[in-house]
Amino acid sequence: MCYLWGYVGVAGDSKRGDIVSTPLILGQTVDFITGQPIVDTLDERARQKIARLLVEDKGYSKGDIEVRRKIPLTVDGNRATARVDFIIRLEGRAFAVIIFGPGSLVSRERPALAAARLVERYEVPFAVVTNGEDAELLETRSGRVIAEGLDAIPSKEEALERIGTLTFEELSEKRLEKEQRILYVFDVLAERECDEFTCSLY
Repeated sequence: MCYLWGYVGVAGDSKRGDIVSTPLILGQTVDFITGQPIVDTLDERARQKIARLLVEDKGYSKGDIEVRRKIPLTVDGNRATARVDFIIRLEGRAFAVIIFGPGSLVSRERPALAAARLVERYEVPFAVVTNGEDAELLETRSGRVIAEGLDAIPSKEEALERIGTLTFEELSEKRLEKEQRILYVFDVLAERECDEFTCSLY
């Protein structure tokens, strides 16, 4: 994620020969879902707030929630990894993915839809984008925003009512390739460009 604050310069890699930026590390904390130690950053504090919301307000058990799922990407011979912050699973199926990022929600809608189409062998029905203070609920198949605000995140009870009416379709290889390219552009290339711009300010 890109910030114009909270970063420190570190040595660049040998291939690019430039300076990259890393988030300001505040120490260590404990992941609310897994109980494992993780790096404490301002972004991570927002993610932990979302995790607590899902369990304490929305009624999910910790076992319903998978965290930090990686999505391998291969585009034009280039390999990279994108990440989904949370996956909500019910009755053996992924019901929704949740993507956190500071700032504008609109700019995260398209990569969130791509992630929902790539994270499993089937299209995950819903995607949520949130900055920790606000949220949008997207219907993956249509790509439409169908509700707004943190209250829009379905509770476990609501999700269980919906899941029996949903279909979980596999996408064609051509469509999956397109979604990989979209996620690569938004999550990998955009972050690299942001890092370069951030470092140029120092």
